[in-house]
Amino acid sequence: MKHQFKTVRKSLIFLRHHLHEGLKSEYLTIKDPLTLWLSLKERYDHQKTVIFPKAQNDWLNLRLQDFKTVSEYNSTMFNITSRLRLCGENISDEAMMEKTFSTFHASNLLLQQQYRARQFKKYSELISCLMVAEQNNELLLKNHNSRPTGSVSINEANAASYNDHKKGHGKKNHGRENGKGSISKDRGKPYSKFRGNKF
Repeated sequence: MKHQFKTVRKSLIFLRHHLHEGLKSEYLTIKDPLTLWLSLKERYDHQKTVIFPKAQNDWLNLRLQDFKTVSEYNSTMFNITSRLRLCGENISDEAMMEKTFSTFHASNLLLQQQYRARQFKKYSELISCLMVAEQNNELLLKNHNSRPTGSVSINEANAASYNDHKKGHGKKNHGRENGKGSISKDRGKPYSKFRGNKF
């Protein structure tokens, strides 16, 4: 008898612990866990008749091509399948994979066939593979935007030399410069210690 009382008490504590804060005071007077469970069931069981049709409609209209990212699609997929399972309809991995394959964008038909050929056993394997492919494509796109195909970066040293050359190109050197072969301002002739000699 004592053991049975403990079991009932534990069950009641468990149910109350998982009740929403707004409901705890409402069901505070109920001491029997079975009565509490039946009261809650009567209150919320009809929710399935509301949730189920909406979840079914969402499942029918779920398409991979409608989402910007694989992650968003995956999140919505689990939201819908969780509601369907709550209402007693189990969605298998095969059904989830088929839903994903069949809703690829028409322009990605070849890609869809390639993924089908890999024969994934679980939906999680397929979605992980799609996420990796998406990340790689994003990286390639970012690389392309930062440096379009065919462009080559110029090393800093070469770039400096190139710019100096451009600045000096086409300008006449005025004034004397030290060293061999420098230009004389006065005569426009090579200037050196061998002035007057022909070079």
